[in-house]
Amino acid sequence: MLSTALVAIDATVIATAVPSVVAELGGFSQFPWLFSAYLLAQAVTVPVFGKLADVFGRKPVVLVGIGLFLLGSVLCGAAWSMGSLVVFRAVQGLGAGAVQPMSMTIVGDVYSVAERAKVQGYIASVWGVSSVVGPTLGGVFSEYTSWRWIFFVNVPLCLVAAAAIGWRFHERAQRRRVRVDVLGASLLTAALALLVLGVLEGGQAWAWASPLGVGVPAAGVLLLAVFVAVERRAADPVVPLHLLRRRLLVTTSAASACIGAVLLALTSYVPTFVQVSLGTGPLVAGFALAALTLGWPVSASQSGRLYLRLGMRATAVTGAVVVVGGCALLLPLGTSSGVLAVAGASFVIGLGMGLTAAPTLIAAQAAVSWGERGVVTGLNVFARSAGSAVGIAVFGAVVNAALGGRSADGGSVGPGELSDAVHLVFLGALGLAVVLLLAVLLMPRDRPAPAAPPAQHQPEPDASAVGP
Repeated sequence: MLSTALVAIDATVIATAVPSVVAELGGFSQFPWLFSAYLLAQAVTVPVFGKLADVFGRKPVVLVGIGLFLLGSVLCGAAWSMGSLVVFRAVQGLGAGAVQPMSMTIVGDVYSVAERAKVQGYIASVWGVSSVVGPTLGGVFSEYTSWRWIFFVNVPLCLVAAAAIGWRFHERAQRRRVRVDVLGASLLTAALALLVLGVLEGGQAWAWASPLGVGVPAAGVLLLAVFVAVERRAADPVVPLHLLRRRLLVTTSAASACIGAVLLALTSYVPTFVQVSLGTGPLVAGFALAALTLGWPVSASQSGRLYLRLGMRATAVTGAVVVVGGCALLLPLGTSSGVLAVAGASFVIGLGMGLTAAPTLIAAQAAVSWGERGVVTGLNVFARSAGSAVGIAVFGAVVNAALGGRSADGGSVGPGELSDAVHLVFLGALGLAVVLLLAVLLMPRDRPAPAAPPAQHQPEPDASAVGP
């Protein structure tokens, strides 16, 4: 929970500070890179850390991740330009690529299937607390001190989390020799970077129909094809392609990608919409966004009761329907809307996310043994991170195109103009929510199983065990 708080607070604290950061360091059109650089670095390293965790154990991997996150936070706080801030956000993303999936994997190791939903609810509650603390801190720092403190606040959290894990968590890992798939990881990084670069800069730095406008994303697609070919022959692939032959893992990964894209679309643009179009301050905008991540742990903590009675698929479908309904509530919003209307729609979406994200992840973890659980969890988190990175890039391109050249200077964008542009993001979020619903409908049908009493649960022979 402590290590998850690192990623959770950082995901929400920067959203309300975007106008302050842009005012000091750069133009409005550049701010999507603050999210994309972080998410891209996280996405491409998650499979690598997942593979390493299955070989060397979870503890060393999560401690390395916390160290990288600490370094990135300090560097972000000291950034002197938008370019340097983007690079340092990528360093943070490298750390998050280890921290987030390892927290989920450890839960899968230590607790039974029946217990995981409750514990995942505890983990999800971190996002709920962070949804209040994060945006509030971001708003307070932006208004009364400096946005730089939104990064420096991570330092004590990193130190406490590392100390707690080092002291309290013990595991028995069956270590083996492994070849790190450097080529595969490099190809994946380059491919995703080119795709995000092509989408974000297309129509801004170069015309869509120009050689760069066509060539950059085409090169990304080509490298993805090469990546697939390399992974088929790799001794220890960074993304084991044989896992994608399982219908359950494909559908849950697709659902995770949609969840990531919708989440980042709202995290990125709801606070800016509330501040610019509705004329509020960063603090109020933070509370509007907080409703999204408050609804998530409320439903996630109860999802275990549902999937034990109804099954994983039925619970996920229920949640996806709620997400579709919540995204539909965003469409009527405009300059005359109230903050409560924005918060209400966000809360409904959060409720649906909690009912969808937890069962799909737990279903994927339950389908494999300890030796593959790190990779499978990493695949799920990778899909969410990749969906987030590509999603925010696409939405950023759409908003920049709608605003035209005026997006380079946040002060020149009027409330009505921004409202119309963000409305396209809300429409895209609804479309992704529908895709999410289709993905979980394609999950294999499962039968609800009775929960085993916690006292009777015995961990797997090579599973991790917590200390006293």
